[in-house]
Amino acid sequence: MATGREIAQLCGVSVATVSRVFNQPETVGAETRERVLRVAKELDYRPNEAARALSTKQSTMIGLVWDTDHRRPGWRHPYLQDLLIGLKSALSAHGYHLLMLATSGDAREVGASLADPVGYVNMTRRHHLGGLVLIDSGSDAEAFGTFAQSGVPCVALDVAVEGPRATYVTSDNAGGARDAVAHLVALGHERIAMITGPQDNQPSQARVSGYRMGLRDAGIPQRAEYVESGDFYRASGTAAAQRLLALDEPPTAIFAASDEMAVGALLAARAAGLKVPDDLALIGFDDIEIASVVEPALTTVSQDKPGFGVAAAKAIMAMITGAGPEAPLVLPTRLVVRESCGGA
Repeated sequence: MATGREIAQLCGVSVATVSRVFNQPETVGAETRERVLRVAKELDYRPNEAARALSTKQSTMIGLVWDTDHRRPGWRHPYLQDLLIGLKSALSAHGYHLLMLATSGDAREVGASLADPVGYVNMTRRHHLGGLVLIDSGSDAEAFGTFAQSGVPCVALDVAVEGPRATYVTSDNAGGARDAVAHLVALGHERIAMITGPQDNQPSQARVSGYRMGLRDAGIPQRAEYVESGDFYRASGTAAAQRLLALDEPPTAIFAASDEMAVGALLAARAAGLKVPDDLALIGFDDIEIASVVEPALTTVSQDKPGFGVAAAKAIMAMITGAGPEAPLVLPTRLVVRESCGGA
């Protein structure tokens, strides 16, 4: 690959002129600009992003803070994979690049970890990143608060943060859960149980709140034994459903805070000799691919996963280009009715 100096020599201009062609093209005459761009294209020249950031005071590189340590399962969830596609596509369409920042429980391996958020902030400034997108892998909310207060443009996904240049994007988790319960009530269910996500996870907390609101709306008493904890993954859904179905008065319907757990509950029902939806109704949350291919197909609360990523991309780009942080954005959800709870 050619260097800026080689391009300058071939075009008979200074290195500074080559730099201005890519960073401040309006300051270079049309004929010179076209000659430099033509030679750069022929030689596959790409300007150094760090140098461009220094000269333009505006970086096109966005850091992604996401703990992908193999001991933390969050990064494997299908919901996050779909969200990332929307995020990366939206950034790429506007000339931005997404750089995953290495993370580990052992800060010695990478020089920074979520246990050391200040190290991340320093890394961001040292490499002239334009901003940070923050994805929670299970217990990162406290560290994200430090990022948000740093003054670096930050957009958190599903974690409420506040700061001078920080905002967040989330879904209407409470409203979606409330709709799920309302649907089960409309089908005649009163013994409605819930399998929650992790207790320290903000979307999980909101879905529990929505579940309780749905019961209150219907005048159905809340029963502590009808709420079991999970971790958003299938095995925990199976274990939680087994406990619920073993009750002296088991539920006739289960709302799970993720599709993965709802599928786990479906497996538990089958193992217990129950038919879904005849003996037990099920509703999940997320609308990941497996929801439509299991039998019976899963009724679920659908999140706009690609739209989630696009919204995060727009928010971070707005802050990088000089706008203040946008108000937190809550995306709507919708109930997708399939066969797992009847009434489809």
